[in-house]
Formats: sequence, C-alpha cells, structure tokens
Amino acid sequence: MSKVMVITGASKGIGLATATRFSQSGFQVVNISRSPCAVDGVLNHAIDLLDPNWPTKMPAVLNHIGQPEQLVLVHNAAMMTKETVQSIEADTLRQVLELNVVAAAQLNALLIPFMKKGSSIVYISSTLGMKAVANTHAYVVSKHAVIGQMRASCQDLAGSMIHTAAICPGFTETEMLSEHLGANPEIYEQITAGIAHRRLAQPSEIAETIWFASQNPVINGAVIDANLGQIET
Repeated sequence: MSKVMVITGASKGIGLATATRFSQSGFQVVNISRSPCAVDGVLNHAIDLLDPNWPTKMPAVLNHIGQPEQLVLVHNAAMMTKETVQSIEADTLRQVLELNVVAAAQLNALLIPFMKKGSSIVYISSTLGMKAVANTHAYVVSKHAVIGQMRASCQDLAGSMIHTAAICPGFTETEMLSEHLGANPEIYEQITAGIAHRRLAQPSEIAETIWFASQNPVINGAVIDANLGQIET
C-alpha cells in the first residue's frame, strides 16, 4: 500500500518545504513544475502548466502514481504579477488565471479517478484570496477564484470521502515575495508591523499547515488562514 502526494511547483518556497514534509512522512512525492525539486526521492516531471499541450505529458505522471492507498493533490504553483485595474492587459489576466486556476481544474479531472477514500485536494490560496491590495490585480482575482474552486470541489465530491481545503498563507519568506517586493528593508518593516508575531511566516510553517489539512477530513471545505495573525486596523 502506498501513499502519494502530487504537487505543482515544488522547486522552491512553499512547494519545496511541502515536498520535504510529505517525503519525511513516507509519501512518494511527485512534482510537476518547470524546474526540479531537489528533495531526495522526489519524482520530477518537467511540465510547464502554461503550455496548452501540457496534459499530453501526463501519462508518465499517472504511471508514477499507480493505485495509491492515499493520494494527496496540492495545487501550489502560482504566478504573481504587478498591475492595477487601470493598467491590466487581458493577456496577463488570462495567463495568471491559466496557471493559478485553470491548470488546477485540469489536474483535478486527471487525478481524481485515482483517488480512494481518505485522499485529499489542498488548494494554496492566499490572504489575498479574501481581501485585496493595490498593484496586484490579477493575483488577487485568481486567489479569490481558488477559494471558490475549493468550495465547489467540496460540493462536487460529496460522498466520495475525498476532502478539500484552501490554505491562505500570509506574507511568507519566499522567492516570489522577494521578487515582488524588492530589497527595500522599509517595505518589510511596514509588512511585519501589521503581523501579530512581527515576522514573516516560514515556508516550513505553511507546509505543516498543508500536511494537517491533507490528513484531517473534518476540515473539509475549510478556508484556513496561515498568517501569524494580522493586526486589525
């Protein structure tokens, strides 16, 4: 009997930490991303989810999955761009939605047939899936959609004993955040001033939350904040 975790975007950040966490717990980890995951034992599949033909490469992934006792699917891959409602171009919004939302729907269709009772689908949304900030228009729209997608999945899977959850990380110390915010220390000071713990979350902390959600069906359909507490103003 085997346990398998399929994750998108496990080459760095939250994805890398999640691959590490599941691997340490005896799961065979299968990573779908353009770049490989460096964790020992991970089966990497170099698939670009923005390539319209990526599903044609999935037979190799399905062969690695086999017929596991438990299959966990973690929708982690995401794109963050900078734009406003005034400046956003349609192609940018399409591309962000394609990776952050549409690819997850396609993967669900491919992998749910392999899921037995006790399997789970964990969506990685964001605190920006429930609120918004300026200059991140497409990302905010897509992460709101991720939560809706998780809730719809929960309803569609009723009776299957497959559970779902959406994890909403707050500001987490990842490459994506660094690229988006730049190296200005004043920006980080402003951010951490609004966090109750006065620091950024670590990818390993988010990975632990993903692990919990994947193993506990009682939270089926839940949206889980993972942000160290936000100071309300």
